[in-house]
Amino acid sequence: MSKELADLRKKNLEKLDAELVSARESQFGLRIKHRTGQLNETSELKKVRKKIAQIKTVINEIKLKDEK
Repeated sequence: MSKELADLRKKNLEKLDAELVSARESQFGLRIKHRTGQLNETSELKKVRKKIAQIKTVINEIKLKDEK
């Protein structure tokens, strides 16, 4: 398990929601830069997309654990 994923699992639901909003805003900004040709590191798009998926996965794990 990656260190980043372990750090996400330590956070509570409110912090994860805030981090998800921040990551989506970052993704939006990167998409705008990419479309206007200002983005040099296009791999950043993939990294942010992966981070969003990890955050959503951890949120879903927490919600499923709370249902039981």
